[in-house]
Amino acid sequence: MFEWIEKNLMGPMQKFASYKMVRAIQAAGMSSIAFTIVGSAFLIIAILPQVFPVLVGVYAVSMDHITNLYSIANSASMSILSIYFLIGIAFEYTRIWADEEDVDIKPLNGVLLAIFMWFMMMPQLDIVDGTFVMAESDADAVNAALEAGSLSGLKVAGWDISASGIGRMGSSGIFQAIIIAWLAVTIYKTCVQKNIVIKLPDVVPDGVARSFTSLVPAFFIAICAMVLQGLMNLTGYDFYEVLAVPFGFITNIADSFGGVLVIELLIHLLWLVGIHGASIIGAFADPIALINFAENVEGAHHVWAGQYANAFVITGGSGATFMLTMFLFFLAKSEQLKAIGKAEIAPAFFNINEPILFGLPIVYNPDLAIPFFLAPMSAAAVSYLAISSGIVGPVIANAPWCTPIGVCAFLSTLDWKSIILAVVDVCVAGAVYYPFFKRYDAKLYAEEQEIAAAEAAEA
Repeated sequence: MFEWIEKNLMGPMQKFASYKMVRAIQAAGMSSIAFTIVGSAFLIIAILPQVFPVLVGVYAVSMDHITNLYSIANSASMSILSIYFLIGIAFEYTRIWADEEDVDIKPLNGVLLAIFMWFMMMPQLDIVDGTFVMAESDADAVNAALEAGSLSGLKVAGWDISASGIGRMGSSGIFQAIIIAWLAVTIYKTCVQKNIVIKLPDVVPDGVARSFTSLVPAFFIAICAMVLQGLMNLTGYDFYEVLAVPFGFITNIADSFGGVLVIELLIHLLWLVGIHGASIIGAFADPIALINFAENVEGAHHVWAGQYANAFVITGGSGATFMLTMFLFFLAKSEQLKAIGKAEIAPAFFNINEPILFGLPIVYNPDLAIPFFLAPMSAAAVSYLAISSGIVGPVIANAPWCTPIGVCAFLSTLDWKSIILAVVDVCVAGAVYYPFFKRYDAKLYAEEQEIAAAEAAEA
C-alpha cells in the first residue's frame, strides 16, 4: 500500500505542490484565514440573540445601536475576500520568481499590476448598436431597489452592487482573482526576462526606477485586459461569468458527499507517507471552502465550508485521533503506547497530534494506516449527512483550528446540536480505531514481554 501511495500519489502531489503558483495560492489562503476569523467574531456578536433569545432585551438597549458599526469588520473581511487572495497570490508568486529564479521583479510591482488588471476585468459591459457601454440596471429595477431600501443586485456604471459593497470583490471572485494574479505577474515577469522594460540609470531612486520598470508591463496588461473583455463581451458574457462555469462545477463536486470523502482520503493518504496532506490539498480545497463559507453567511447551506473539517472531522488532529489518544492513555498495556498517550493527552484537546503521527508512529505504520484515513472519512460522512439534511446548521463562522472539540463546532455553526454532532463524530472515529488499537497494543505488549523475559534470562 505504501509503495502504491508513493508511486501513484506522493510523486504527482509533490510535483503539484512544488509549482510556484500552487505555493502562492497556499500562502494566500493561509494569510486570509486571520481576516475570516476576526470577521466571524463580530458576526457571532451580531447574531448571538438569535442563538440565545434571552439576550434580545439586552441587545435592544445596547448592542443593536452599534450593529452597523461593528459589522463593518465582517464586511471588510468576508465581502472582499478576493482582494486578499489577489494581493497574497501576486505578492508570493512574484517573490518566488525573484528569489528562486533570480528574476529582477519586485513583489510590490506584482501586486499593483495585478490590482490594475483586476479592476479592468471587473466592470460589466454591454454592446448596444455596436458600441461598448457600461452595464446599467434599468429604471424599473432602480426604482424597485430604492423603494426596498437596498441597491443590492443592481448594476451601476458597470459595477455589480451587493448588500455590502461591490459584489465581485467578495468570495465569488476568488477564482477570477487567482487567474488575474497569475496572468498579471506572468506578463510582468516575461517583460523583464525579455528585457522589454524601461531601465533608468542606477543613480535614479529605487521608487522612481521601480515605477518605470512597471510601465511597459502595465501597457501589455491593459491591452490584454481590453482584448479579453472585448472578446468575451462579443459572446454575450464577461470574464467573471465565463470562469464561473468551470469553477462552479468544481465547487459543486467538492461540496458533494463523495467530494468531501475524497478530499479527506487524499489528505490522509499523503500524511501516511509523511507529506502534509492538508497543505497540498488545501491549495485546491481551501478557496472552495472560503467561497462556500461566505455564501453560508448569506443564507446558503454548504457543508464543505470554512473550518468544517476542524470542527467535525479531524477531532484531535489529522486522522481524527482524539479517541485513539484516550485509548492509549487509559487502555494501553504496552509501555510504549502508554508513554505516547501521556505525551498526547493534553495536546489532543487542541487538535495537536504530532506525538501520535511521528511518535506512535502512524506515518509509514501499516498497523494503523487503514483507520488513519477511514476514521476521518467516517466522521466526515456522519457530519455531512447531519448538516446536509438540516439537522445541524452549516458553518457560518471561522473558529481557530486549535479550538477544543465541541467548542469549535458550536462557534462555527452557532447551533447547540453541533456539539452533539462533534461528540458523535469523535465516537465514530474511536469505533474505527478501537480494533486496530487493540491489535497493535497486543502486538507491542507481547514484544515488550519477550524482551523483558530475555533480559531476565540473561541476568
